Order: sequence, then C-alpha cells, then structure tokens
Amino acid sequence: MIPWEKIDTAKIPGSDEELRLMRRGKEFSIKLGSNELMNNRLSGSEAALATLAAKQIAQVAKPVILIGGLGMGFTLRAALAVLGSKAKIIVAELVPAVVAWARGPMAEVFGDSLDDARVSIRETDVGEIIRAQRSAFDAILLDVDNGPEGLTRKGNDTLYDASGLKAAKTALRPGGVLAVWSSGPNPAFTKRLGSAGFDVNEINVRATGRGGGARHVIWIARKT
Repeated sequence: MIPWEKIDTAKIPGSDEELRLMRRGKEFSIKLGSNELMNNRLSGSEAALATLAAKQIAQVAKPVILIGGLGMGFTLRAALAVLGSKAKIIVAELVPAVVAWARGPMAEVFGDSLDDARVSIRETDVGEIIRAQRSAFDAILLDVDNGPEGLTRKGNDTLYDASGLKAAKTALRPGGVLAVWSSGPNPAFTKRLGSAGFDVNEINVRATGRGGGARHVIWIARKT
C-alpha cells in the first residue's frame, strides 16, 4: 500500500490547532490531530449541502450564495453544477493555506472551479461576512468545522448559537435558506433553528452519496 505523505501544515487563525494536508497517490486528506476532517474520496454529503439548498431557491433568477468553508471544494463544485450562469457564489475560507492547497497540490481535484466567473474567494471568517450583511443572500451554506459543535476552532460555535442564527437570518433574503452540514445529529441545534424562526428540515445523508459511508446530517432551514 502507498504510504501517506505529509504535504503541508497550516495553523488555524484564532487557535493553537494545526491542519495537515496528506497525500497517498491521488487521495488527499486534511487532518486535525487524529481526526480526518475531509477526504477527496468522500464527498457525497458535502455536495448534497449545495444540491439540497439549490432546490429550495430554484425559482430565484440571479441567486447569491455564501459558502462558509472551502475545504476540498465539494460544496462549491456541486453548487456550480446546479446553479445557472447568473448565480454569484462567495466562498469564505478562514485558513489561507487551504486556498493555496486548492490552487497548488490539489489543483487537479478542484479543476477550474476557482476560476469560474461566478466565484469569488474571500480569505476571512464567514461569520464576519454574515454579520456585516442584511438581506444579501438567497442561501448561506455552512460546512465549517465538524458541525454545530466546534472541533477545529472554538470561535466557530458563534455561527451556530442563538446570536449567530439571528445574524444568518438577517443576512438572508425573504425565503432564503440556511443550510448546515454536520458529521452527526444535534437535537439542541435543531431546536435552536426553530427558536430562531426558521422552518427546519433535518436530512440524513451518506458520506459517499451512494448509500455508503458514515451518516452525516444536513439542516435545511428556510427563513419564513
């Protein structure tokens, strides 16, 4: 078996934690300690984050989408595949090295997605973008950390608490959708979404997208 090779490391802003980019042949993995955060062979649930949200705003002629977390680009590429030519997609990535990895060692994985005219990349905290906007987005897609409970950075919890959900609702246009990815269920978060005034649908999705792999959760929360 081909051994794993460490390609690069990157500090997470606001944290003492370090991400590691690993490669084994054409397989890539981003790890935090002993936890694998993502692998380019397991993209189904992250892609579903985009496709499920896109269905909710299919009637919008010129949708504006905010994606929190670039990662390996699964959500971005799925969004590009299902959204029309008039869509605008903003991707916020906190760790600059992740963007560099996308244009460097993982360029083959990303293809031409980062150069698509519909896409703009912001190297910043997605929470800052959300809090600065009002009625700006038709959909906000959050694949940040491991879900509503922070793993890589404690500050990510503020995206998912009551004040964070209020800010997301304010940043959405009427009928807009907040879509959130998680590695597992979180009943308390489901309750918070409802308390924030969202119409909530909780969906279980397999990691591979083909009926296999771990069970992940996506919340589709519509602004009512």
